[in-house]
Amino acid sequence: MSGFVNNPFVDPVDVNPFQDPAVTQATSTGVDNIEEFNPFSDTTAAVHQDGTTIPATVPSSQPAVLQPSVEPSPQATAAVAQANLLRQQEELERKAAELDRKEQELQSRGASTGRENNWPPLPKSFPIKPCFYQDFSEEIPLEYQKVCKMMYYLWMFNCVTLFLNVLACLAYFTVDPAYGVDFGLAILWFILFSPCSFLCWYRPVYKAFKSDSSFSFFFFFFVFFIQVVVFIIQSVGIPKWGNSGWISAISVIGTNIAVAVVMMVVAGLFTICAVLSVILLKMVHSMYRRTGASFQKAQQEFSQGVLTNRSFQTAASTAASSAAQGAFQRN
Repeated sequence: MSGFVNNPFVDPVDVNPFQDPAVTQATSTGVDNIEEFNPFSDTTAAVHQDGTTIPATVPSSQPAVLQPSVEPSPQATAAVAQANLLRQQEELERKAAELDRKEQELQSRGASTGRENNWPPLPKSFPIKPCFYQDFSEEIPLEYQKVCKMMYYLWMFNCVTLFLNVLACLAYFTVDPAYGVDFGLAILWFILFSPCSFLCWYRPVYKAFKSDSSFSFFFFFFVFFIQVVVFIIQSVGIPKWGNSGWISAISVIGTNIAVAVVMMVVAGLFTICAVLSVILLKMVHSMYRRTGASFQKAQQEFSQGVLTNRSFQTAASTAASSAAQGAFQRN
């Protein structure tokens, strides 16, 4: 009991737990100076294993900016639309000027000093000069060029057929001299129909497509319908009418097979002419309906053409003056 303090009211000896030798040794082996860590500072440092500090990279504190979508203003939209309209207007004006230039060129070609006729294509040394001017690509609109060329080819095919008809009728005449009238009429039909078909139905349809003339269309329809009837008669081949048709060819089979074959070939060509003429007549009529032509326009064109014709004006003035002089003399 002698080892214990007998007075319980005496203050005990202060014992500092951090003064323990084991704790003191553990704390003295670490880093002597540890910087205070400030979580709110701008920069932080990393401690390397050897004790050196490595400053950490600081990310940019600038916030991300979202670019707003830019929509064109009504003024900008109106300006773009106006620019497009101006561009379209300039293009239309350019096309109109080009059409005017072509029309002036065509009119200048129509003058006696500005146009050189090129049809029929005769040599320059030939005493007879060309009588017409013809150019499909320049005078005929693009949508009508195909049909107009087909009409031209039909006319040429008809001329070749008429020439072969002369040869077939000549062969027919050699077999039977009684049919010499067919040979004579075949020559007449070739001389007469070749130029007349060109002037009476090909040139009118060419002028109709060229100038959109209602009068030329009506004149073509009237004459070409007669031409279709003539083709049918020629293909039939009535004896002594000057045509090597089917009836005449069949009648020679018992006499001479070779002549019959030649005449049948010509009869087939006449039949082809008739079929093609009907097809082209329908094609031209369908195009005529799309052009807006009418019988009233044809009457106006005819009256204007007659009244503006110099020959008609001269004849009318001469007749009027003669009538006036006669009336004055009677009085």
